[in-house]
Amino acid sequence: MKAKVEIGSQIYNIDLARPLDISLSLRGDAKNPIAWYLGAPVIAPVKNGDFIGKVSQGASVNFNNITFNPHGHGTHTECVGHISQEFFSINQTLKNFFYMARLISVEPLKSGGDQVISEEQISAKIGKNEVEALVIRTLPNYIEKRSRKYSHTNWPYLEEAAARYIRECGVKHLLIDLPSVDKEKDNGKLLAHKAFWNYPKNTRFDATITELIYVPNSIADGEYLLNLQIASFENDATPSKPVVYKLQ
Repeated sequence: MKAKVEIGSQIYNIDLARPLDISLSLRGDAKNPIAWYLGAPVIAPVKNGDFIGKVSQGASVNFNNITFNPHGHGTHTECVGHISQEFFSINQTLKNFFYMARLISVEPLKSGGDQVISEEQISAKIGKNEVEALVIRTLPNYIEKRSRKYSHTNWPYLEEAAARYIRECGVKHLLIDLPSVDKEKDNGKLLAHKAFWNYPKNTRFDATITELIYVPNSIADGEYLLNLQIASFENDATPSKPVVYKLQ
């Protein structure tokens, strides 16, 4: 199934039958990626007296409970409610779901004992008002990211200036293959989150951050149509399924 999409003054052909999924699936075992000092998600049948919600154990249907944390167990999209005292829901924040996106690959720089993504690295890849969404793939890009245990690893992060530059470029939807755009242990400063959302001075309530994506090496850097799919959670964050389409 093909469609024509007008972006700016350009018209592109999109093959809707060829989506490129850049999300991580959630599974109820130790192979699931984990961050923020959590255990693995749990997917288990409901038990109520003699009833066990599993067809192989006599039930007529499979009927599972799922226990997980959107921030620590897989691909998720969050709004400014993640860092604000006031409650804001991602389901009320994100109302459009298709965006012109640019995928870039960046190898974090060593800075002291950290690995950082700098403003200079980002500015070499994107300028002002070029796209609405930016997808960052960090290098090296091993498939092990699909099941990595991130807790206590001091993962790479965006410098505050880099996040500010992304905001100044007009990017409203930032996607990255890390548990957070910020340093794992930063004493609650959350400098990149705050710089991207411009919080609290002139908060961008319509902007989102999507973390813990995975972009296979087979997907080349460049321009794509992004479909940012979310579950309808009234929460600061929700599990999400970002999908990109090649522009032809």
